[in-house]
Amino acid sequence: MNNVYTHGHHESVLRSHSWRTAENSAGYLLAHLRPGMSVLDVGAGPGTITADLARLVEPGRTTALEANDAALDITRATFAELDLDVEFVVGDVHALELPDDTYDVVHAHQVLQHVADPVQALREMRRVCKPGGIVAVRDSDYHGFVWYPELPELDEWMALYQRMARANGGEPDAGRRLLSWALAAGFENIDATTSTWAFTKPDDRAFWGGMWADRILKSALADQARESGVPEQQLEAISQAWQTWTATPDATISILHGELICTA
Repeated sequence: MNNVYTHGHHESVLRSHSWRTAENSAGYLLAHLRPGMSVLDVGAGPGTITADLARLVEPGRTTALEANDAALDITRATFAELDLDVEFVVGDVHALELPDDTYDVVHAHQVLQHVADPVQALREMRRVCKPGGIVAVRDSDYHGFVWYPELPELDEWMALYQRMARANGGEPDAGRRLLSWALAAGFENIDATTSTWAFTKPDDRAFWGGMWADRILKSALADQARESGVPEQQLEAISQAWQTWTATPDATISILHGELICTA
């Protein structure tokens, strides 16, 4: 199946993704990890989470999977500077070219919201997971984001992102659907939780707001919006609103995520 990654790989996107660690993005999984385990990280991106997982399971085997060579080159670049033994694989999560019952843990962060068939993706993740192993997924839920002040241009940003993501076959409100998808994929033993990222301090606001001020103008999302007829003036206004939000001393944003620990 064809998957369109709405965000693309512009620097403004990678700036956000490289901030992610196992601690801030996979905390729900950490208690289940131990040395010697084998891990498959689906949609490894810049590999910062992957690297943390690899450290936690050493001397176990870690595999980083991406959808194409260009995306996997970004992962490889991170590991070129690290002393970690990680395997790199290109593959489609809907049809993994990996043997059954291979990994103790199959992990995916912010992946299912972008794939054409998240239920089939979960079936494949289960197939390559050893019996009794763990399939761990975490996805944001865009309509669960809460911010202040309530700038109208940020409402436009949300509506625009929802429209572009769905045009690409994705589900931006994936977080609330994870449990439903896992049940449809055949999992029975599921621990479903939620967690948030909160950006409330000046440095946090500068990171998140500055990133989106650039991203709405320069990323694949911006290109798609222009191609769909969104005026440049609207994109500029959204970018300015993120800058205004960043500079507001009492501004906050909470990013909701759904997360699952599924026993294979």
